[in-house]
Amino acid sequence: MNDTVDLAPHRFAGLVAPAVDRVFVAGMRAGRDAGGAEVSQRYGGPAASGFLVDLRTRLAVPGGTVEAAGFAAVTRYRDPAACRRALDRHVAHGMIHRRPDGAITATERGLAFLDELWQVHAQATGELWAGHAERVLRLVEALGRVLAYALVLAEEDGDAAGGAFAAMAPPHEPDGTPPGVLLLNRLGTLRHHRADAHAAAWSAAGHTATSVVELASGPERLAIELETDRRAAGPYVVLTAEERLTMLADLAALP
Repeated sequence: MNDTVDLAPHRFAGLVAPAVDRVFVAGMRAGRDAGGAEVSQRYGGPAASGFLVDLRTRLAVPGGTVEAAGFAAVTRYRDPAACRRALDRHVAHGMIHRRPDGAITATERGLAFLDELWQVHAQATGELWAGHAERVLRLVEALGRVLAYALVLAEEDGDAAGGAFAAMAPPHEPDGTPPGVLLLNRLGTLRHHRADAHAAAWSAAGHTATSVVELASGPERLAIELETDRRAAGPYVVLTAEERLTMLADLAALP
């Protein structure tokens, strides 16, 4: 690898995380405003569809399943009892099926909602990132390599089997998925990878999901963030340092 730019994977992991968050949130917000909220209301509103949106890249596959451990990892910062009640409402609306072991799948009605949401996201991201086709395609390609290697690393790491990334990766990408949707969902999946790295870092430091949220800024929090960067860095070795710099620039340039 010809790393002519001084941007090592662990340093890049810390720099790219807020850029990934910004572009992902912008894409999801555009989808909501472009008709996603309306589609949700037709199916019963957030009470019926909230977790379907969160877990769409796995549940959109017919028969796609999120196991109980994966769901717990995705929702690790939320109150478990509140999450169970929310799932009860999803079941009551006929949007998901929950097995006795806690695993969930989308029902036919849930799949129909996700299909409509996919179309909304295609339109919204196409409009939001119009004029940036080259950047979007470049990001999609680079993120595809990063996620593929992250999956390899996850398979090698038995401790990651019950994590959020393992529950959500690879993202559902049927033939013909528009580049904007590919970008949105690959970014979302990558966020789960960092979330697992962060959870491993604060757990190693003796924290819980509750205590780390309450942890004030200072040396201890900084140490956890640096350890998160180290743990999140692995997949980025598939990019050259110049490609990492290009990814930062491309993300920064997107609305």
